[in-house]
Amino acid sequence: MQFGILGPLEARTAEGESISVGGLRPRALLALLLLDAGRLVGVDRLIDGQYGDDPPAGAANAIQAHVSRLRRSLPGDLIEFHGAGYRLAVDPDDVDVHRFERLARAGRRLLAAGQHERAARSLRDALALWRGPALADVADAPFAPAQVARLDELRLTAQEDLVEAELALPEGTSAAGLRQLVVAYPLRERLRGQLMRALHASGQQAAALAVFEEVRRLLSDELGADPSPELAALHLAILRGEEPRERATGGRLPAHLTSFVGRAEELDRLHSLRNSRLVTLTGPGGTGKTRLAIEAARRRGQEACFVDLSPLDDGAQVPQAVLGSLGLREAGLRAPDLGRSDAVERLTAALAERELLLVLDNCEHVVAPAAVLVRRLLEACPRLAVLATSREPLGLTGETLVPLAPLAVPSPGTDLDEALTYPAVSLFADRAAEVRPGFTMGPEVIEICATLEGLPLAIELAAARVRSFSVAEISARLKEHGRFTLLSRGDRTAVTRHQTLHAVVDWSWSLLSPDERVMARRFSVFSGGASLEAVEQVCGAGEVLADLVDKSLVEASGGRYRMFDTIRLFCAKRLAEAGEEKRLRDAHAACFLDLAQRADPWLRRAEQLDWLGRLSAEHSNIEAALRHAVQESPETALRLIAALSAYWWLSGRRGQAASSALSLLGRLGTEVPAGLEEEYLLCVLHAVPDVLPAQWERAEEIMRSLDRELRHPFAAVMWGMAAGPPEPDSPRRRQFGSEPWSRAVVSLGQGVVNLLDGRVADADRDLEATLASFRSVGERWGMAQAHEWLALISSWRGEWARARQLWEQALDLYEQLGAFDEMVDVLCRRAGGLVREGDFHTAAADLRRAAELERRTGRSHRPALIGLGWGELARLRGDHAEARARYTEVLEAVDLRSYAGGSIRLLALTGLGLLAQAEGDLTAARLHHAEVLACARASPATDLAYVAEAQAGLALLHGAPDQAAFLLGAGLALRGVVVAGDRDRERIAARVTEVIGAEAFASAFARGVALDREQVLAALS
Repeated sequence: MQFGILGPLEARTAEGESISVGGLRPRALLALLLLDAGRLVGVDRLIDGQYGDDPPAGAANAIQAHVSRLRRSLPGDLIEFHGAGYRLAVDPDDVDVHRFERLARAGRRLLAAGQHERAARSLRDALALWRGPALADVADAPFAPAQVARLDELRLTAQEDLVEAELALPEGTSAAGLRQLVVAYPLRERLRGQLMRALHASGQQAAALAVFEEVRRLLSDELGADPSPELAALHLAILRGEEPRERATGGRLPAHLTSFVGRAEELDRLHSLRNSRLVTLTGPGGTGKTRLAIEAARRRGQEACFVDLSPLDDGAQVPQAVLGSLGLREAGLRAPDLGRSDAVERLTAALAERELLLVLDNCEHVVAPAAVLVRRLLEACPRLAVLATSREPLGLTGETLVPLAPLAVPSPGTDLDEALTYPAVSLFADRAAEVRPGFTMGPEVIEICATLEGLPLAIELAAARVRSFSVAEISARLKEHGRFTLLSRGDRTAVTRHQTLHAVVDWSWSLLSPDERVMARRFSVFSGGASLEAVEQVCGAGEVLADLVDKSLVEASGGRYRMFDTIRLFCAKRLAEAGEEKRLRDAHAACFLDLAQRADPWLRRAEQLDWLGRLSAEHSNIEAALRHAVQESPETALRLIAALSAYWWLSGRRGQAASSALSLLGRLGTEVPAGLEEEYLLCVLHAVPDVLPAQWERAEEIMRSLDRELRHPFAAVMWGMAAGPPEPDSPRRRQFGSEPWSRAVVSLGQGVVNLLDGRVADADRDLEATLASFRSVGERWGMAQAHEWLALISSWRGEWARARQLWEQALDLYEQLGAFDEMVDVLCRRAGGLVREGDFHTAAADLRRAAELERRTGRSHRPALIGLGWGELARLRGDHAEARARYTEVLEAVDLRSYAGGSIRLLALTGLGLLAQAEGDLTAARLHHAEVLACARASPATDLAYVAEAQAGLALLHGAPDQAAFLLGAGLALRGVVVAGDRDRERIAARVTEVIGAEAFASAFARGVALDREQVLAALS
């Protein structure tokens, strides 16, 4: 259904038939619900809206009666009751007021982005929705005046925005319509300023000045105030003649059949350069240099002449081409050797005193002759200005370059309304609507524009395919067939080199020298750009690179060189044709193996952020090198994985190596190349949890055999994370080195083992020493680990402020590294501490943040860990259904192949057991606790403590309070500390004490405290 309140209230079926809604009160009630379409409106608000400050007795019943009348008029399921109020179950976009507000917001965003045509279109659509005064037939209802005032202001603002957009368009705006608005709103200064600009643009300077004088007198008489500084500045600009009037620019600029989209910043830049006599737009083919030059010339508002140099095949033809565009014909018969110089003389004579903007388009293939002519003309013609387009600069003194990059593209997941404010998406939508009326945006458009890197020509070619394919099919075909195949059809009337994407790049390639072609094809092995050092190491001497930058095939920025993917894919084919591909890719892999090996030791020192930054800058190259090595050189691939392990771990990219590691193991099986045992081990660790059992067993054999300091220190850390920390007397301790970082890792491992075994005081001491050791070397991951575990201890002790501070420090350090997966762990632990502290709201916020970070990392056990947190939060809030659902999801999602998976499963089963206890379901409670005991024997003491305390609750329900107290004591024996804020434990202890008394409780509790681990396990079973 469609509803309207921007005018008299109306309701229409999907077929357009009007539905009568009778009665003033029901109509007012419907209007109230429409203002909040899709949202719950409380009964109190409805009463206030209907009756104001003096509602009658029984107002709630009256509202119910009005709802009943509405339900008889409307489809029965549209008005829903939700206990506290009513909800109109319609899409807000089916109500004119919400559609108006959305379109008006979009128009304002487009206006701010400089997309004036699209802004005007959106604003006109918004204003067309008004059929008269808002809420016209319920205007006397108490709620109406405030809403009418709000909507009238939004309408007027939209009208002002529309005028602003129209003023920026060639056709301008209606001065007569503006005068009507000024009469209606005489004190509205924005409207006055717009009217002044419209009048002045049409040549009515005196009328524009009279408008200012009128508002100046009115403000003085009515308010005793002066015009705003902005209006006064506009008045002064008109007096000085600085506001340009609209004027004809002649027919020398080519007209286009399509609208101009985007490039607001570049247009502003060109406007700021209007006093520069030579400006050259540079950039790769297909970036829209020609369209921008024409648009900038048109907006400049002076006589202009456009000269297309692309048809020329000889630089000597440049002067004649300019003469032809100016309409200056050659004499009938001339000696061939005099033609060019005579043409130049005729040009200088014709343009000597003429104020003209000469637009020279496509100079790149005749760049030297064009530069000679431009220099001669600028020297001889003082009122001449030149705007050139070329894939390389003209190279003249005084030339101002405006490099043209591809259009901006939104990031994946951007809201579609917001995405339309990005020029690349706006261009696609505009061109697609031209070939398929009624075209609607989809998220695939964002993906298409990103794949095509915002290249305007490529986007226009892709949008043209909407005639034959859906955007989802275009996106899929880009991935399957490649851009050159899909974008092989274009405008038949365009120049040949602009009809297909391949032709655009091939034109640039044809202009390169042999040395430049060699460098271009070799450079294609780089992914995501490269430093000069890397280019020279892989491709040879880098002097030619500067020429490729000048010719817009390579982009230089921040000390790095980058080739757009469209150009890179073209050059990669030329590399393969030259028979150089394997040699260059081998050199590329060797280059980045060398970088990774040089970086590795620095990742364990204070300089780690700098080196992580260097490796992150080369991340695409690293991935490309690894993919190649996996297929062509398994030993190089093993070395790359080993050298990069710390980088992937510390920067939160652990999962990104998994696919390559699995592929490599698929080639190697369990065969380990000689001398690469550690490298094989690290490869297996990166493939966890999907590694084959035989390969895991081979890795275990390697670990047992390595009775020495490891060459890759992070291997010991990663093994501990996957297989658990080493025992105090384990030979694995000899695998750690003697340098400070390795000693700190040993201290960290000892602290964690002590904590998990219930030796809290020892763990506290070890972790404080660990923190000091990592601080001494400046290593952030180790410091964060120490902060994280110390925070857990503090929260167990009830030192809430210190725990929060330590967790926050851990999060800050992990964020510096980009280790988002580690942040997920910290947030989940902190959420548990906050729940015990009683801050459920902040705990929920931490779990939401953890879920968002987890979506970016995709690690195996973390969704289950987050689900466990939500389950605990729901259970302690009393929402048993939600808690049960969360625990069940955890048990389905948890990966028992990971070290953390067993603990998560045990805690989820314990949670289900506690739920059953709370509901008095002893059968279910016994069943869940039996499952817990079946998997508890290998669990850390801290997890067993939770099991014992949960069993205490079950013993209490069975009428064995002494046993319950005994098991609570066993929990303390295992964990080494009474956990502050543990509501389950506190509830059980209080109930037991109430039943048997404090003395008997203390006695039974002490017997439990005296147990060791094996005795506790025996007692539990």
